[in-house]
Amino acid sequence: MTTKLDSPLKRELNILGKLYTLTLSPDGLNLAPKGRRKGYELAWADFVSGEAALATALNASLARGPKLEPVPATPTNAKPAARSAPRSRQTSQKSR
Repeated sequence: MTTKLDSPLKRELNILGKLYTLTLSPDGLNLAPKGRRKGYELAWADFVSGEAALATALNASLARGPKLEPVPATPTNAKPAARSAPRSRQTSQKSR
């Protein structure tokens, strides 16, 4: 037996090292960065109505949502940078 969703249900998620709050409500779902109110919103009607409506709603919610910082891409086959040998300091003797 399932429980009816009659009030908002909040859960914390860790996505790519950042904390988010997922809120499930009778109207839909909201995914927002922790401590923020604005985030990605999706109504249940948009979710179940089909591919086109889902894509449109997702694109619209992404446009309204917060700006994410890009994750730097690192090649999987990249070699670490070679370190140069430390230079020794040469002390010059001053003539008096």
